[in-house]
Amino acid sequence: MLRKIFTIIVLLLMTIQTMAVGGDRPKVGLVLGGGGAKGAAEVGVLKVLEELEIPIDYIAGTSIGAIVGGLYACGFSADQLESLFREQEWLSLIGNRNIAFENDILETHDGTTYLFGFPITGKKKSHFDDDFVEGFGLLRAEQVSYLLDSLTSRYNNIGDFDKLPIPFRCVAVDINDQEEVIMNNCELELAMRASMAIPGVFKPVKWNGHTLVDGGMLNNLPVDVVKQMGADIVIAIDLEQNQHKTRDFSLKETFGIGGLLDWAVSRPDWKKAEENRKAADVYICPKLGKYGPESFNGNSIDDMIRLGENAARDAIKELKALKKKIK
Repeated sequence: MLRKIFTIIVLLLMTIQTMAVGGDRPKVGLVLGGGGAKGAAEVGVLKVLEELEIPIDYIAGTSIGAIVGGLYACGFSADQLESLFREQEWLSLIGNRNIAFENDILETHDGTTYLFGFPITGKKKSHFDDDFVEGFGLLRAEQVSYLLDSLTSRYNNIGDFDKLPIPFRCVAVDINDQEEVIMNNCELELAMRASMAIPGVFKPVKWNGHTLVDGGMLNNLPVDVVKQMGADIVIAIDLEQNQHKTRDFSLKETFGIGGLLDWAVSRPDWKKAEENRKAADVYICPKLGKYGPESFNGNSIDDMIRLGENAARDAIKELKALKKKIK
């Protein structure tokens, strides 16, 4: 009798130990690169990851990757993100277009002047206006702000992105200091909006003493960021179609000019992207061909989602091997 009891205790201890080891599986980080409308392809990849039931423990994103990643971190499914991409009038949304005046060359209404429905002058009328830095940048994209705010309202005051259903980091750049800024403790909507603020197109965003623009200026594929979060294995989705050679030349060092001109010549983002591609365990780069950051029309969105799925299926052996490793 004592022997049987001893055997049962040993088996129970072995079971508990096995469960403990199984719970300590490698953590998976997902990296979503920037690329405007090409972010639709990232949704296609997410559909395949969900189909394979690959768990995601950490997410880092830049620009459109910050928007897709932030929403996914909040709990939106790939199907919900697909519907979002398909149903929005993105060009009107980004340009704050007033559809009522889309056929009018110039129209002034309620203190705002519209050119074919796009506001070109006007008074402050949005509670988001205080977040923007006046100066270079044509668009405030308040309608995008309202959309992101409504989609993330449940978590906008969370204060710590580690408390999201999936811990998340958002990459932006301080345009004055030319330094990367990792956002993880502010309003989620503000972080995503800062990361997509393309210089000269969108007005920079003010946050914590920084003047923030698109994170793609320095880190368009933040594999290093998700590794810092604790990821053991990284799946990276890169939307960059032309992988450039790195440059060591810098106007800032040579002539002291600095700023955007220095960035355009030295392109530090190219070197960082190359390092991060090599550091990814599963690298997925959808072949998007003719599609670009501006390809927001319905047919293009459909094609890019499909091309994202195709790219993920091209990497199916690597993904299944990853799943086996973590399961």
